[in-house]
Amino acid sequence: MNADELIESFQDFKDFKNIDRVTMMHILEDVIRGMILKEFEDDSNFDIIINPDKGDLEIWRNRTIVKNGEVEDDLTEIEYKQAIKIEPDFEVGEEASEELKIENFGRRAILSMRQNLVGKIQELEKDSIYKKYKDRVGDIITGEVYQIWKREILVLDDEGNELVLPKMEQIPTDYFKKGDTVRAVVSKVDMKNASPVIILSRTSPAFLERLFEMEVPEIFDGLITIKKIVREPGERAKVAVESYDDRIDPVGACVGMKGSRIHGIVRELRNENIDVINYTANSMLFIQRALSPAKITSIKLDEEGENARVYLKPDQVSLAIGKGGHNIKLAGKLTGYEIDVYRESEDDFEDVDLEEFADEIDHWIIDELKAIGCDTAKSVLEIGAKDLVKRTDLEEETITEIIEILKSEFE
Repeated sequence: MNADELIESFQDFKDFKNIDRVTMMHILEDVIRGMILKEFEDDSNFDIIINPDKGDLEIWRNRTIVKNGEVEDDLTEIEYKQAIKIEPDFEVGEEASEELKIENFGRRAILSMRQNLVGKIQELEKDSIYKKYKDRVGDIITGEVYQIWKREILVLDDEGNELVLPKMEQIPTDYFKKGDTVRAVVSKVDMKNASPVIILSRTSPAFLERLFEMEVPEIFDGLITIKKIVREPGERAKVAVESYDDRIDPVGACVGMKGSRIHGIVRELRNENIDVINYTANSMLFIQRALSPAKITSIKLDEEGENARVYLKPDQVSLAIGKGGHNIKLAGKLTGYEIDVYRESEDDFEDVDLEEFADEIDHWIIDELKAIGCDTAKSVLEIGAKDLVKRTDLEEETITEIIEILKSEFE
């Protein structure tokens, strides 16, 4: 390998790794000096001139010219008769500069130098990627799906760096194909086997927070603050927001006109339901807002500030709990309270429409009861089992089961 080939190969590294010109020159000079030290044990009297843009690499050895036969140090001195072979005009006492070619160092030395070069570039690149993404933890990045495995997806950023999106950090309804564009937040950056490992996440609350910052200018500008975010990825999220300007409605600003701002976020999160809640330091009011859309009758907080007993009308209980229990679970995480839901005491109970029992009683049975004028639970219980058998076409066993179901609602 000659100087031109070395420069050309190094230029390939430079273009691929996107190393700046100054750093590139320092790396090349370091590995060349390492080769000189191995050959001559001292590099203090060597000049290295590098111009990667033109493909120039020059190595000059500088020695003082002494009279023939008076050389005391081969590293720093050269005989007159040897000096004039380099340049006939040289005289004793002058400094002779002799150019050394890369190929003069021998094949083994050149291969060793190239290995050092590759190692230094790879080490620099890994360190550069680590530092870059360590500073971007919590930021959203956009990448391209390059490889799909069972437990994770390999994503390439715009510079070709490899990022990892684990299955557990994906929204359950996420589906990606090779070549798809994916947005995620940088969750964690580690070094594994001396290589940086960048973990992405689409389930992190930080991902939702960054999406709000992108969609809502008031949040980006600091006029609205996100106090807390809790999520059940793909199902539901609750976002507590607060405005420092009384003229700004934080909830309205986040949702946008006709939901224009929040729709884009919902689509990105695979139709995850997002409740935007006006934050307040009043715990009881905050719990009430967090359990939306359910309407609460009353709340009792324990003295330790850890548990909240929430009382609701029967038709509001299912709304408070939510599908799969997500609503009450997220409300607890958002407020910091362990929330227990209670139906109002029997004395305060209002009647319950029979349609509320559609998940326990077949609809044709409900229609049969409505046909005799019973459209609420209490109206059925007041008639009694015997009269119900006489007035409907229902079996006695069926009526007994219905009464047990309706009674359990008031217990």
